Amino acid sequence: MDQYFAKDYTGGAFELFGTAHLAFIAFVVFCLVVLLPRLRGKDERYLRRFRITYTVIMVVNELAWHIWKAWIGEWSVQTMLPLHMCSVFVILNSIMLLTRNYRIYEFSYFLGIGGAMQAVLTPDAGIYGLPHFRAWQTLIAHSMIMSAAIYMTVVEGYRPTWRSLGRVFLWANVYMLVITGVNLLIGSNYMYTLRKPDTASLIDVLGPWPLYLISLELVALVVCVILYIPFAIKDWRARATVAA
Repeated sequence: MDQYFAKDYTGGAFELFGTAHLAFIAFVVFCLVVLLPRLRGKDERYLRRFRITYTVIMVVNELAWHIWKAWIGEWSVQTMLPLHMCSVFVILNSIMLLTRNYRIYEFSYFLGIGGAMQAVLTPDAGIYGLPHFRAWQTLIAHSMIMSAAIYMTVVEGYRPTWRSLGRVFLWANVYMLVITGVNLLIGSNYMYTLRKPDTASLIDVLGPWPLYLISLELVALVVCVILYIPFAIKDWRARATVAA
């Protein structure tokens, strides 16, 4: 059992789109497509228990990562403060689920789904392949971040607007500027604003620093527009029906 929590794991690196990874993705898709819609129509007391339970699991999973990093001697303010986008969304989604805050939902829908989906498909687990704790932790964390926004959309009936996209894009850039200041102050690299991550990632094909930051902005904008397309089509059909 200790080997599944070991710092120097010898069980093999994460196998991208290996059998275990594909099985996890299939399970997430099953939960979102089959199980999640069944929550629609449930009474508020039931849904509130669901949101609280979901939040607890998400937070405990995040705390377990911090505890593990401290246990193996790798916790530091330069790497483990909750400033990367996914760590931020563990906090924001917890507030969103408990309070049903719409403003947070806007950010969670575009940035939470867009970022976490990429992390589920190409997780940054490094040498830690399944069934190591770190591999499970990163898959669970990002799938729950993504699913929280989908829950609010499918079950609670929330939806973004074009103005939502504008607000998200504006404040995401403000946040990135603030994080760059933090990085310069404490010698960190949160949000990878000062250099590329040490491990292979999508950023590697987006050009050198600082050009990859501009490329990431364009990729993020395209992803956000794609995520909005279902609502744009729905609105277009509604206007066409009224006009007819």
